[in-house]
Amino acid sequence: MSYTDTFILVAADCPQETGTAPPMRGDKPTVAVLEYELLSKSPYKYTHEELLFIVHITRLGLTPDDLKQRGKQIHAELFSKPHPCMRASPLPKRYGWGVHHDGQGRIALIARGSPEYTSLAEGKTKVGTILKAMRSARST
Repeated sequence: MSYTDTFILVAADCPQETGTAPPMRGDKPTVAVLEYELLSKSPYKYTHEELLFIVHITRLGLTPDDLKQRGKQIHAELFSKPHPCMRASPLPKRYGWGVHHDGQGRIALIARGSPEYTSLAEGKTKVGTILKAMRSARST
């Protein structure tokens, strides 16, 4: 699901007090690391669909030639099934990042504890919808 004009709050059970870069695990970057790198370097550049596709082709290790030859097929296969929205991403669930979708659905990360996060979370900066990220653990 893609959002527009929406701010996703950090999950209630997120252990981080502020936005923290996800750690590398092993040789290959995790989905969280790839999402973080793309969104932190280029805020408001990618929509959710674009972000998913770039992360997917990066994890597959595809070359530009592969994309020229099979890009449309790979895209169609990837989006032939549903994908979780950014509310389920590790960034707002575990690493302290709010996720802002602008009016065109482009995404930026907003660090928990920052003035911008507080302004969006408290409604001081106008945003259409405020949602909570999904919790990592079930409540007891």
